[in-house]
Amino acid sequence: MTPLYYLLTTFYVLVCFLLLMVILLQQGKGDVAAAFGGGGSSTSAFGARTGATLLSKATAVLAAIFMIGALALAIVGQKQSSGSILSGTPGPAPVKQAPTPAPGAPAQSAPAQSAPATPGTTPPATQGTTPPATPQAPPK
Repeated sequence: MTPLYYLLTTFYVLVCFLLLMVILLQQGKGDVAAAFGGGGSSTSAFGARTGATLLSKATAVLAAIFMIGALALAIVGQKQSSGSILSGTPGPAPVKQAPTPAPGAPAQSAPAQSAPATPGTTPPATQGTTPPATPQAPPK
């Protein structure tokens, strides 16, 4: 990472704290119901309209800097990245295959295979298999 990225990040954090302070320093309307049309003496839809104060102007400027700073950090960070997040991790371990017998070696004895079943018939049962369990009634 270059010093530009760290400088932008420091500036961005400072703007975030300033924006937080400016928003918290603003005075509330006092009557929340008036903002939603539930009361108050104003005839406008969102409460009484007052002139822009220094804090509201500072909020708008800091909000614009906040958004531009987020885009700038994203662009600078993307240009400096060296690839994918996973580019430094090792890949999966290779799968070990069973050794193949030599061409002249005798093959191991395998269980006898029957001919493929013809459609509409059931294959013969093999030895060593258990029949499916029958469902039992639940205890009472």
